[in-house]
Amino acid sequence: MKVRILVRLKPGVLDPQGRAVHHSLEGLGFKGVEDVRIGRMIELDVADGTSDEALDSMCRQLLANMVIEDYAIEKLAAKEPA
Repeated sequence: MKVRILVRLKPGVLDPQGRAVHHSLEGLGFKGVEDVRIGRMIELDVADGTSDEALDSMCRQLLANMVIEDYAIEKLAAKEPA
C-alpha cells in the first residue's frame, strides 16, 4: 500500500524558507503571491495490513516534529495493471 504523509509547519510558526521563496518570487516579477509556506511530502510503501494507528505512530515518533509541525496521512489508491 502506498501512503503519502504531508508535513507542514503549524500556523504561527515562522517559516524562513517560505519567506525566502516569497521574496524570490517577488524579485522575479510574480505578483499576487501573498504568502509561502514550505513543507515536505514523504511517500511510504507499507504492507497492506498496516494500521492507521501504526501510521500515526510513525508520524508522531519520527516523521514530524510535533512541537512545530502538523501532518496529514493520505492512503493512495492502488493502480490497476495495464
